[in-house]
Amino acid sequence: MPHKLIRMQRTGDQTPARRPIMLAIAGDSAAGKTTLTKGLAEALGSDRITTICVDDYHRYDREERKNLPFTALHPDCNYIEIMEQHLQLLATGQPILKPVYDHNTGQLTRPELVEPREFVIIEGLLPLHTKLMRACFDITVYLDPPEEIRRQWKIRRDTQKRGYTADQVLAELERREPESEAFIRPQRAFADIVVRFAPIAGRNDPPGTPLSAELLLRPTIRHPDLSGVLADSDQRAIHLRLDRDENGRPVDALHIHGYAPREESQVVEKAIWSQLGVNAGDPPATLGTLDTGERSEPLAITQLLLLYHLLDATR
Repeated sequence: MPHKLIRMQRTGDQTPARRPIMLAIAGDSAAGKTTLTKGLAEALGSDRITTICVDDYHRYDREERKNLPFTALHPDCNYIEIMEQHLQLLATGQPILKPVYDHNTGQLTRPELVEPREFVIIEGLLPLHTKLMRACFDITVYLDPPEEIRRQWKIRRDTQKRGYTADQVLAELERREPESEAFIRPQRAFADIVVRFAPIAGRNDPPGTPLSAELLLRPTIRHPDLSGVLADSDQRAIHLRLDRDENGRPVDALHIHGYAPREESQVVEKAIWSQLGVNAGDPPATLGTLDTGERSEPLAITQLLLLYHLLDATR
């Protein structure tokens, strides 16, 4: 189905109450996609949300890929057409029989039936690769950490959870680099929100300082108005300023420093939450939880902003 037709079908034939709200979270391997998704799923509850990783659509298992001239990042290594078909079905409220790739063993296992709930989060390497895929989403996000940070995350994850040595991970990163540049990073241009967790530029903070976040809020969707709580706040740990995107166009940039005090982040969180017009008290307390169990204020506000967009899209 052409991408324009799927957009027309989603917006014309069905109301948001009858179809799922679709969120895409794209990014390179170990960019933080699963951590971001997990917090949203916990906040909404398993009865309201379906989460899918499109890395399940690999054509080849890990052993087979050793003899191929490309890596798992290459579209030819993935069932792109099936991915497009399944995204269309999910976007119109229909179930799919999804393939399953076991990252721990590197093997393709038995497919599973997936029913779309009220919200569907699609995360992975290539969810924004084609026009048809992009047409299936209400909100699109790209995670863009600095390469040195992402490499650290990938080495830690793949050595601790997937049985690789550090040298093997580094070698694979080098092998994947041309395909990251060719196929993964171009998806950044199609995201409504670009998220970068990184140290504050120009500061010489000691090791262990919590990472800050920069969120580019592109005008492709309607963002909550934070000007009232963040006006004239350049000297505070959380501030909003007009910046330039990579194409030179103006874009709002929300900065949340890693050392932002809880009291300051609560003001921003309540400002976002209140614009939904809900009487639900405080935002979900589970937001911002890292794998270590510690809380990150930049992660919490990032997840809350995405939660706002998911809930706002239902109205």
